[in-house]
Amino acid sequence: MESILQNISNFVWGPPLLLLLLGTHIFLTFRLGFIQKYILRGIKISLSFRKEGDGDISQFGALTTALAATIGTGNIVGVATAIASGGPGAVLWMWLTGVFGMATKYAEALLSVKYRVKTPEGHMAGGPMYVLEHGLKKKWLGILFAAFTVIASFGIGNMVQANSIASLAKDTFGVAPWITGLVLAFLTGLVILGGIKSIARACEALVPFMAIFYVIGCLALLVMNFKTIPASFVLIVKSAFSGQAAVGGFIGAGVREVIRFGLARGLFSNESGLGSAPIVAAAAQTRNPVRQALVSMTGTFWDTVVVCALTGLMIVNSGVWTDGLFGPELTKAVFAKIPLIGPVILTVGLLTFVYSTILGWSYYGEKALEYLAGTAAIKPYRYLWIVVVMVGAVSSLKGVWAFADITNGLMAIPNLISLVVLNRMIVRETRKYIHSAG
Repeated sequence: MESILQNISNFVWGPPLLLLLLGTHIFLTFRLGFIQKYILRGIKISLSFRKEGDGDISQFGALTTALAATIGTGNIVGVATAIASGGPGAVLWMWLTGVFGMATKYAEALLSVKYRVKTPEGHMAGGPMYVLEHGLKKKWLGILFAAFTVIASFGIGNMVQANSIASLAKDTFGVAPWITGLVLAFLTGLVILGGIKSIARACEALVPFMAIFYVIGCLALLVMNFKTIPASFVLIVKSAFSGQAAVGGFIGAGVREVIRFGLARGLFSNESGLGSAPIVAAAAQTRNPVRQALVSMTGTFWDTVVVCALTGLMIVNSGVWTDGLFGPELTKAVFAKIPLIGPVILTVGLLTFVYSTILGWSYYGEKALEYLAGTAAIKPYRYLWIVVVMVGAVSSLKGVWAFADITNGLMAIPNLISLVVLNRMIVRETRKYIHSAG
């Protein structure tokens, strides 16, 4: 089964999807006049807690919920997997998906807020499925996206997360995976059964703490080995365009593999182009689409341009990536270089990342299922979600990662099509509101 899933993943993540993904990032960057230059404005707006329009949660709540979903194992295990599979050069390609992907994340959120609807229960509902139906007038594509989202939510947002922390807990503390899964499932149920407001409250408290805690750990490792940082930068840049020959236990990778794993893990981490984060952006209290789009753009900045870059540099600078380790084993070996507290930083960081991602993605899958089957399906979905946390904890890591890659790719395709086709609408809305979005 793992072999079949890996072959499907290799097909989905072939050159056409990679070109579509990176091409959309670059196209929207130039089409919007480098919207990334407004990143500081987006950060300022995101720190405002006041209600300024219709919506279910604050703009800060929407951002932290989106960050909860994006800052997960992709930032730790995902980066390590990219380096182990594609070499140091994958770090640069991951970083580039963040820099250019900010424009895509902006565009996704803008359209999702513009085309969001109010449900009979009085809640906001939005995301690419509504954009595809009402903006592109292609409801069948909306249905396809929603179906992929429901399936993807159990991979990228659930099983991968639970599997990573269960593997780490077993290797570090000898805790059986089923015990870790049981605890995670219980904690997940405490929050998600209360809906988006409960999820947002949990994320507002958890996300700032976990991000700061983890970044401090990364900086500590870099300071300990600061003399080799310049050489690590050079290695990352050179390997990105030339591949990496075999070194120690590392098998080596060609340029195509470097680019593929860098882009794939970049999307897995920041989700720009995937269409997931706009689902929660549509629930934000905002007075116009551009303001929330700027806020959403900062999510990709924090996730990939900052956190993933620090993780990648830290792993390459440690030199441990040449030992033939994969995923959690590689990150564990890197953090073990910090005496006493290193494993604690990794365990706490990964646990909080995993838990927050499971919370955020539960909302994405729920709203997609609501689009397909109505509100009656929400409660059964939440209970099934809790059960699958347990399943993911005892599953095979490689099989789960391959499944997540497949559903990521399939989910991205209809969303990227809508962004390209509706680019004039995105530009028009930006020009209309950008000067009043300060």
